Amino acid sequence: MTGVVVGRRGRRPAGGGVQLTFEVIAETLRERICSGGLRPGDPLPTQAVLMREFGASSLTVQKAMTVLKDDGWAVSRPGKGAFVTHRDHPGREAEADDQDGRKVTEPAVGTAARVEALERALADAVEEIADLRHRVQALETPGDAQGH
Repeated sequence: MTGVVVGRRGRRPAGGGVQLTFEVIAETLRERICSGGLRPGDPLPTQAVLMREFGASSLTVQKAMTVLKDDGWAVSRPGKGAFVTHRDHPGREAEADDQDGRKVTEPAVGTAARVEALERALADAVEEIADLRHRVQALETPGDAQGH
């Protein structure tokens, strides 16, 4: 990242040509996603890794991650981290022909990716709950273990 001047404070310097650190972090991660260095479903670097890489505070890294999530580039999975949602810019709308040949505007890619990620997380949670219920029932029903 040569030639990038980074403003360390929360206020943008006069002239506006200087990116703030959280903007540099977010832009760098977007570039890694677009170039294929980070692919959909890949985990994003942890907060600690980004703090070391950019010499940034935890608050600055959190702000960059919030930007990526708000813009649809990433999604959080509680207890697991943040993950890439897609490779294309989330603001682009895809057009497709429906069966009658009319143009149909689909939801933004970021929204569809978020929904898909949430559906996967929900399916995982349902499986875990079913497994836990089975384990609890096995523990609460000692007669079944003896063949009764």
